Amino acid sequence: MPAPDLDSDEGRAAYRKELRQVARPLRAGGLALVVGAAMLILLTRQGTPGLGEWAFTLSYVMLGFGWACVIGAIYTRNRHHKRRMRELEGATS
Repeated sequence: MPAPDLDSDEGRAAYRKELRQVARPLRAGGLALVVGAAMLILLTRQGTPGLGEWAFTLSYVMLGFGWACVIGAIYTRNRHHKRRMRELEGATS
């Protein structure tokens, strides 16, 4: 993969698009888990029939895994960006 061209508007737009694609499934899955957990927490707090202590526990487990996924995606994207910037420094020197 060639070093990103950050000197032009098109190159910067292409690089932003590339960064948005890094760890996208992990980020989307984490967000889905967090939203699902929040909904389940609200349902258990309202006393919805059939949702007992297991749903309450499951919702907080989902919330933890969801945030772990989001943080992992941020870490992966940051690591990718640093690697690409090192490539750029190597190409210019």
